[in-house]
Amino acid sequence: MNHRERVLTSLQHKEPDRIPIDLGGMDSTGIVGIAYNKLKKYLGIEGGKTQVFDPYQQVVKIEEEILKRIGADVLPVLFEPKKWKSSKLSDDSPCEIPKKWSPVTQEDGSQVVLDKKGIARAKMPKDGHYFDPINPPLQEANSVKEIENNLKYIKSFDWPSYWDEDYSDLERKAKYLYENTDYALMGNFAPHIFAAGQILRGFEQFMVDLISNQKIAQCIMENLVSTFIERFDRYNAAIGKYIQIINVNDDLGMQDGPQVSPGLYRKMVKPYQKRLYQYIKKNSNLYLFLHTDGSVYEFIPDFIEMGVDILNPVQFTARNMELEKLKKEFGRDISFWGGGCDTQNILPSATVQEVKEDVKRCISILAPGGGFVFNQIHNILADVPAENIMAMYEAVKEHSY
Repeated sequence: MNHRERVLTSLQHKEPDRIPIDLGGMDSTGIVGIAYNKLKKYLGIEGGKTQVFDPYQQVVKIEEEILKRIGADVLPVLFEPKKWKSSKLSDDSPCEIPKKWSPVTQEDGSQVVLDKKGIARAKMPKDGHYFDPINPPLQEANSVKEIENNLKYIKSFDWPSYWDEDYSDLERKAKYLYENTDYALMGNFAPHIFAAGQILRGFEQFMVDLISNQKIAQCIMENLVSTFIERFDRYNAAIGKYIQIINVNDDLGMQDGPQVSPGLYRKMVKPYQKRLYQYIKKNSNLYLFLHTDGSVYEFIPDFIEMGVDILNPVQFTARNMELEKLKKEFGRDISFWGGGCDTQNILPSATVQEVKEDVKRCISILAPGGGFVFNQIHNILADVPAENIMAMYEAVKEHSY
């Protein structure tokens, strides 16, 4: 089987010739710059480029030599900057960042990124590794009218200013990858609804809105869905015939349970997700990939009902997310993309042998019968040793059917 056939076979809930592998198919299945540079050094790979395409998470594009070394089967199709500039990561190792991403160092050593009005919208603390969104643009709105007067923030949400590419660029890229490689291609569409409300309003304020300012929350989510449907139509027209998978994002879980009760979720959030997800399914033949962290066991039947084909990152270290239970209850109806290795406790600090044992256990549960693409739980972070990264992939090969 080639890469694309291998992934599609597994997503059809059949066992391919080996377990398909993803690293970097989207912005939550990859590796951050510091870990990536350490991995390249460990493998003796010189030259190339460490390009940070997601400055917030510091996630990098994966070069072909790395993809081949680990046996990866997936490539992302994503908007990118056309121009890059040299920079350094927080460990002083080299990288490239989008030319339009221009952090400013503050007196306290932190870095901030300013919008056109000079308002800080992202911040990395001194000695930090990641940028967080700050100063939510809709935080001070007190009515639906005020939200509607500031729809520009919703209409432009998740459309970074450091992107230069347009839909014609994306189409050329997807067409080339489809015709000249045999990788499975994932469209990084990545709309947020629940999480977008938290970023636009501020985490605490949006959670309050869901209870006591429901018309404001509904106005935000309604306009987000309308924006994303319009965006999807253009996206699908450009690359729908070339990609096989399209991703949506919405972090609904925490370590110990969902962020909101199932009842509140089904009343306030699910109707908007359902409208978007079913629109995508109705208007394409793509596998729908949902990234949502944490404990989301209670919501998985809802995901399936809405048309979600793939769940990521399968955070089995969270409450109620035991792999055996997930595979038994939902393995016929949804594919698991992730859950292949514990990134909280094992990858950063375990021995090589312990990493291999963890991977062996995870794939022995998730791989039988297909419906599984190997990926660690979320991104490989800065503190993960390179030898543990390679041990993880070696274990997949050793126990792949």
